Amino acid sequence: MHVHLSLFHIKCNRLRFPVLYLVPFIVLFLTGCSKRLQPVSATGFYYDTVITITLYDPDSKPLLDECMQLASHYENLFSPAIEGSDIQRINANPGSFVTVDDDTLTLIKTALSYAERSDGIVTPSIGALSSLWNFGSDNTQQIPVQTAIENALAHIDYRCIEVKGNQVRLTDPDASIDLGFIAKGFIADCMKEYLLSEGVTSGLINLGGNLVAIGSKPDGGPFKIGIQKPFESSGTAALTLDLTDISVVSSGNYERYFLQNGVLYHHILSVETGYPVKSGLSQVTILCTDSTAADALSTLCFTLGYEKAVRLLEEYPDVQAVFITEDGQILYHNF
Repeated sequence: MHVHLSLFHIKCNRLRFPVLYLVPFIVLFLTGCSKRLQPVSATGFYYDTVITITLYDPDSKPLLDECMQLASHYENLFSPAIEGSDIQRINANPGSFVTVDDDTLTLIKTALSYAERSDGIVTPSIGALSSLWNFGSDNTQQIPVQTAIENALAHIDYRCIEVKGNQVRLTDPDASIDLGFIAKGFIADCMKEYLLSEGVTSGLINLGGNLVAIGSKPDGGPFKIGIQKPFESSGTAALTLDLTDISVVSSGNYERYFLQNGVLYHHILSVETGYPVKSGLSQVTILCTDSTAADALSTLCFTLGYEKAVRLLEEYPDVQAVFITEDGQILYHNF
């Protein structure tokens, strides 16, 4: 994989989840390819955003409908805003064990593992706080009252999520699960696994910005995406990336935010202060083969700031990262 310079990045809504998702403008160069290799794609509206699946073999077209069905399936498992979803049922029944789908169980266990590794800096128990700020499409762009923030912070502890067999419960009646820092990455991995099992060798999964490149373009060249320059008009690229068989996820402070009294409030929240993270970064982009890991690490690295994030990433030798600082510096790790 090579880095050079051009992108389009849009911040999209999510499954009511407090994370930033990279939406790349994918530049495809298929000149000279036969008609048989022209892409087929499908677009749907899930997780409060537009998702697109693109495959590079017309014979794969029936798989697109299956991908959209998978999108609906996972939305109905993981969204805390959907009545009857696994997460909604857990949140609505604190103290009681709730039987959940195997995928929900796997995702919660994975989220808890990142919470444990990060000492709770990223955590699935952030729901009480994220719901206060409500950076969704219906947000009223106002700062929660301090007493409400303090109360929410008292109920953020990943250890209050208890797993027994295929059942999950909250031991704190005022706690709430929100899988926003990891859910789309998990879903993207599941879609990729399905497409690979069906023989797909070239394609792109874009779940409102969590991007997975399956293989390369049909001509053997890499897919190309760009990374939005923070706080510039959409389509202004800070850099571009060449991608082959890799996942890309970004977290940043410049798409889901509001200004009040000259202060910027963005959607990535600190579990220590209850307010948006101040890390000296505007964006982190993570590249690795595992989209679940990329999703979790992008939020964690943004929260930690550049120096601590680089130290953390030494534990992940196969992970690459691009950092954009608040003063516009672009810093590469492991390229």
